[in-house]
Amino acid sequence: MAEHFDIIIVGGGPAGLTAAIYARRAGRTVLLLEKEGFGGQIASAPKVENYPGFAAISGAELADRLYTQAESLGARIELEEVLSVTDGAAKTVTTDYDSYTCTALILATGMKRRTLGLDGEEGLKGVSFCAVCDGAFYQGKDVAVCGGGNTALQDARFLAELCRSVTVIHRRGEFRGDPMLVEELENIANVKLMTFAQVTELISENNALTGLKIADTRTGEIASLSVDGLFEAVGQLPEQTVSRSLGLAGEDGFLPCGEDCVTSLPGIFAAGDCRSKEVRQLTTACADGACAAVAAAAYCRRT
Repeated sequence: MAEHFDIIIVGGGPAGLTAAIYARRAGRTVLLLEKEGFGGQIASAPKVENYPGFAAISGAELADRLYTQAESLGARIELEEVLSVTDGAAKTVTTDYDSYTCTALILATGMKRRTLGLDGEEGLKGVSFCAVCDGAFYQGKDVAVCGGGNTALQDARFLAELCRSVTVIHRRGEFRGDPMLVEELENIANVKLMTFAQVTELISENNALTGLKIADTRTGEIASLSVDGLFEAVGQLPEQTVSRSLGLAGEDGFLPCGEDCVTSLPGIFAAGDCRSKEVRQLTTACADGACAAVAAAAYCRRT
């Protein structure tokens, strides 16, 4: 017989870990399932400067603190991939390792990285999605960062300390990231900000990146840029394997529910970046986790 929990949480990012903390404090048995790495994408951030209470903290340290707090409160945390969920009075969650049942389910599945969709992008040496993970391989070399949000700007700041030059490529005229970050990068000698620019082609030799073809989005003019590495930070897409199977995902892949995190299926809640909302930040992910856990605990009391 499958082991039963009051609440199962799918996703081990800030939303999921916060939900585990609040659910355990509500006295509920909790299982948190994560398929890759705990802390979500924030774990790869070199420096977090917009989380209340910390002037600056690494994403890895913050993720570790969230994990440790949830575990110390008694949440069971497993590194397993959820393959399917069967809805019902008791929901059945099947992973690549085992099956479990629960009264309430919280989906905190987060986002996955968007790619540029260029020929040869997959598997090409020199293309990376994690500056913290791979930046050391490009010490003293020329690299580019593609993107206009905080992730791209933070990656560029981190890489500037390692690389000979960093070119930030953004297709619009203004960056979406924090103005303070933009101003900081403008004052770093080995960083160049290139706006109205779009990467259209990856130039390679022997399956290794050697340069980029870049189009001016206003004139269409094509220029070449020699680089040893390209770090992509061009947005994200919601993880929707589970939500699609339950018929919950909207046309855009996000879970349509309000600030109460209640979905259209009884006993199923959504938290974090996978939820339809205007602001997706670390603080709002944690807020969602708290709201979803409180709602799930209340649902368990009523059931």
